[in-house]
Amino acid sequence: MKDEHNQEHDHLSPKELESCENSCTCESKKQEASEKEGEIKEDFELKYKEMHEKYLRVHADFENVKKRLERDKSMALEYAYEKIALDLLPVIDALLGAHRSAAEENKESALTKGLELTMEKLHEVLARHGIEGIECLEEFDPNFHNAIMQVKSEEKENGKIVQVLQQGYKYKGRVLRPAMVSIAKND
Repeated sequence: MKDEHNQEHDHLSPKELESCENSCTCESKKQEASEKEGEIKEDFELKYKEMHEKYLRVHADFENVKKRLERDKSMALEYAYEKIALDLLPVIDALLGAHRSAAEENKESALTKGLELTMEKLHEVLARHGIEGIECLEEFDPNFHNAIMQVKSEEKENGKIVQVLQQGYKYKGRVLRPAMVSIAKND
């Protein structure tokens, strides 16, 4: 094959022969450069794809961290309200006790009325922040009430609430302190 190639070039002048060899070399170099360019492009696309995937993962992680921090912040605020409410419950109990004592002595006294107004305002503030008293109707509910004692009662059926000994409170539906009650036992 080389002989055929040389025979084709035998009728060419030396300048033409050199030009032909240069063009063959150029063609092979062009082909080589094209192959390298393809490899570089392929490598670049692969690296771009990897970096893009890493970016998407980091972005998703960032969004998850942001959501978690927002949730933690919200829970911390809720916990702070709950803690303050728990700290206020003994104060509320003391005011209720003072009101009862004052009402027993004189229901129309300025002290009784002042304590009553104070209690109303305090309950309004608590309600505004999601803190409310637990209802203590007839039915005993172990989720909201704590039975301290059982008493005989002719008016109430077994297991019904007879008396509220200490008011219970809940914060956004969650029990802060159950109501302490006595229940009827008629055996």
